[in-house]
Amino acid sequence: YQPAPLSEKTLPDTFVVQISVLYKLPVIYSIVSGDGKGYFIINSSTGIVRTRKTLEWEDFPVIFNVRATDSSNGSIFNEVSVIVEVTDENDFPPVFPSSLLEERLEENLPATQIIQLKAQDSDTGSNGLLTYGILSGDRLKFRMDEATGILYSTTSFDYEEEPTEYQVVIYAEDGGIPEKKRGYCTVVVKIID
Repeated sequence: YQPAPLSEKTLPDTFVVQISVLYKLPVIYSIVSGDGKGYFIINSSTGIVRTRKTLEWEDFPVIFNVRATDSSNGSIFNEVSVIVEVTDENDFPPVFPSSLLEERLEENLPATQIIQLKAQDSDTGSNGLLTYGILSGDRLKFRMDEATGILYSTTSFDYEEEPTEYQVVIYAEDGGIPEKKRGYCTVVVKIID
């Protein structure tokens, strides 16, 4: 038996699978091995398996054995294995080590790398895969490499003729399914003479 994967957020007492045997007499169902942490419970007469408590993604997949025993003769039984997988929820948003950074940039420089931002995400798989972008700020003067997190200027700055300070709000977005999560960091770029 391989039921549909369960979400990490599955509540206790959720239906997982129904075990059934072709047998002319009533049987008693029991979980005999493999569920060491006690995640599942089986109804001894219907064979319905339910969750018993909150599921920890790290402990799965769990493979447990269900035994069907002849209710009038305990020496007659059969066993099947059940494989339960749990999908990892997107638990954590990306986090930048600092939410505010200040960078100095000399005037009259050609387009250049200003800073590389690196966010952390404690999720695994696509839930922890990050892309970077600019949420707000002067997009004509700055650009973000979405894979590396590097912020670049796209032009040179004139200290006398233009603003001497720019705020660029950067986001890191994870690849969470079904919902993506974001973390933010503001970079203050100061133009120096």
